[in-house]
Amino acid sequence: MTDAARVEPVTLEGRLVRLEPLTFDHVPALAEVGLDEAIWRWTLVRPQSEAELRDWAASTIAARDAGTELPFATIDLATGRPIGSSRYLNIVLEHRRLEIGWTWVAPAWQRTGANREAKLLMLEHAFDRLACRRVEFKTDSNNEKSRTALLGIGAQFEGIFRNHMVTPGDGTRHSAWYSVIDEEWPDVRARLEASLGR
Repeated sequence: MTDAARVEPVTLEGRLVRLEPLTFDHVPALAEVGLDEAIWRWTLVRPQSEAELRDWAASTIAARDAGTELPFATIDLATGRPIGSSRYLNIVLEHRRLEIGWTWVAPAWQRTGANREAKLLMLEHAFDRLACRRVEFKTDSNNEKSRTALLGIGAQFEGIFRNHMVTPGDGTRHSAWYSVIDEEWPDVRARLEASLGR
């Protein structure tokens, strides 16, 4: 396992995507593909301009510098273009757990395998290199697309945290929690690899 205090930035590469540490240099290209309101519908921020996307990036980059998050830009290997983002957050290496979240892929790259491969790369790094025992995911309880996708990779549904978050416009979010634990990881890996045709 790495230093117990923090997860260090790393680049993860597969056949379809490369996950590289998010920087402000990625923001203009992400703004070209990532301002569709459907991407942000279930999140706590809803950027509508490059400047607002830069604010979103600034927040997670500051959290990375504090050691509490590790944000990635998702790069399409075929074109070299940034097409989305994901991050590790709620990192508690003392208890060998972290969360994968804030994941989005631009509409043109949805259903291409890009998101599945990104999840596989992040899970591999968490379990095989960081020695995590648990990887968590959470989503708005109304986000059926995300919930179905999490079950599709083999994550286990754990329950609903009611009134868990306040969303833009004073909305209330009930969060659905999922996880993969180390004993399940070999089966989850096999399922993801099979779905990607590896």
